[in-house]
Amino acid sequence: MYPFFYDSTMIILIPAIILAMYAQSKVKSTYAKYVRIPSKKGYTGADAARAILDKNGLSDVNIQHIGGVLSDHYDPRTRVLRLSDQVYRGTSIASSAIAAHEVGHAIQHAKSYAPLIFRNAIVPVVNFASNLSWFFIMAGLIFAGMQSLLDIGIILFTGAVIFQIVTLPVEFNASSRALSELESVGVLTREEIPQSKKVLNAAALTYVAATATAVAQLIRLLLIRDRRR
Repeated sequence: MYPFFYDSTMIILIPAIILAMYAQSKVKSTYAKYVRIPSKKGYTGADAARAILDKNGLSDVNIQHIGGVLSDHYDPRTRVLRLSDQVYRGTSIASSAIAAHEVGHAIQHAKSYAPLIFRNAIVPVVNFASNLSWFFIMAGLIFAGMQSLLDIGIILFTGAVIFQIVTLPVEFNASSRALSELESVGVLTREEIPQSKKVLNAAALTYVAATATAVAQLIRLLLIRDRRR
């Protein structure tokens, strides 16, 4: 057998790797473009988030400023929306779009959106299983007579793949909610909505790429397992 990281099954990962590289480039270039375009109404990301939260009866959800770039997220455990500096203070189209997307997750949480509830529930298990999976996978590959270790590793890794797949409807739905709220609350004008959609679509592509990579890796592992039998 070829060394694990250089065997013939690597070709399966190439399309996913290319997609991931494109997605990262796309989200950076799109964000860089629209973070420089101020919105006509001048809402900061924090203002936009507060307006949408209050409209949806979520005045008890706090908004916090955090460091980093594109580190924005909603924490369902503490019901806190955390926005990075350019989003929190920025008045750009990108700032409003990203803030509204994260509010979309808060709305999902409040409405018990099933895919989000399921994803949040499996996070601890998936994190543990994903880290442990590679120990079993590598052990199963190194020790030819211990096929069961490889099987266990693949089963554990499948959990990470399921997590990525479930993440897709969660992210797409949050973006859909964001675009609807941005216009209905009046944060952005109707003419600015297509621009904000470009920001959110670029971000969504990164999740598609992550899912494609995880699925490709799982298929590769299954082929390696079957070839060793």
